[in-house]
Amino acid sequence: MDGNFWVFGYGSLMWRPGFDYQERRAATLHGWHRAMCVLSTHYRGCPDKPGLVLGLDRGGSCRGVAFRIAADKSEEVRQYLYDREMITGVYTPRFSPARLDDGRGVPVFIFPVRKDHEQYSGRLTINEAARLIRQGHGMAGSSLDYLAQTVAQMTEIGITRSELHRLLRLVEQNAP
Repeated sequence: MDGNFWVFGYGSLMWRPGFDYQERRAATLHGWHRAMCVLSTHYRGCPDKPGLVLGLDRGGSCRGVAFRIAADKSEEVRQYLYDREMITGVYTPRFSPARLDDGRGVPVFIFPVRKDHEQYSGRLTINEAARLIRQGHGMAGSSLDYLAQTVAQMTEIGITRSELHRLLRLVEQNAP
């Protein structure tokens, strides 16, 4: 390792990292895919009306954003990420190899979803996902805003057609 700490964003970390970084690159993570599979009961929903947010689930690949953190800030950023992402323990933080858009391979810190956690929804139909997104409002805003911001960032890094784009159109068409 070069002394730097890399963090991979695939959802809100892409558009609201909340930490200082030295470099931001589009990156691809193999062995994991982005999925709307986490019931949000805090940030984008509440216990009686959960929202829906992304998790990294096993298989496939995920294009997202990698952030390079200075070595002297790595522990501070790691603690910030634990405080932000691990409030209910739905993720299992770890390192995984990723490929940056300039061809470099780097280990990135990721937050894969725990399939044994009560907030793991598994694969939902698009209509069930849309229902949860429409109802989800929590301390950080709505699930709809989360999805829209994520889709905008995906488009910015070159992903212009995906299931999330389709889901966003469905939610917006049927929004109350």
